[in-house]
Amino acid sequence: MRYNRKIPTKASEGELLRQYRSTGDLEILGALYEPYMVLVYGVCYKYLQDEAKSQDAVMQVFEELITKLRVHEVSHFKSWLHTLARNTCLMQLRKESKNLMLSIEEEIYTQEDGLDFPISDDRSESEEQEARLTLMESCLSELRQEQETCVRLFYLEQRCYKEIADITGYDILKVKSHIQNGKRNLKICMERKDND
Repeated sequence: MRYNRKIPTKASEGELLRQYRSTGDLEILGALYEPYMVLVYGVCYKYLQDEAKSQDAVMQVFEELITKLRVHEVSHFKSWLHTLARNTCLMQLRKESKNLMLSIEEEIYTQEDGLDFPISDDRSESEEQEARLTLMESCLSELRQEQETCVRLFYLEQRCYKEIADITGYDILKVKSHIQNGKRNLKICMERKDND
């Protein structure tokens, strides 16, 4: 990234923050962010455990800085940035977890048996959905390790049977079995806990 001459090379972070806040100049923001990109990548990799996702998250954090630094007074940029990076990754994981839960739930509860969770009158739809996702996450963690691993890889990471077999070392028939049994046990657990 190349910066034009109006940015002082020895400018302090505080000066760069003030300049960016008053001008919105992305080159100033780039000069401020660039020294921390490796740190941000490290934080993201710690949470996401994936190089491509971590690289995307580094860019996402930069995009968030564009608006956030115009409205927030930041005195300790490094620690604030660390928190922003961590929160960005946690939101990403939460979103992926929700997608996993919804995908599994759709698979389990749209079958011919017509089973579904009743939505009680005293809860909003989003609260009910949140409760179902929490319940599903709890039941997922109770599955046998091989079932949980295969179910997560199949639904969350959208992996095919062969990829899961390559990752886990199980043969394809075992992978299919672990997914099928995992889904069944997940359903049983959720129904049991929902009726408690």
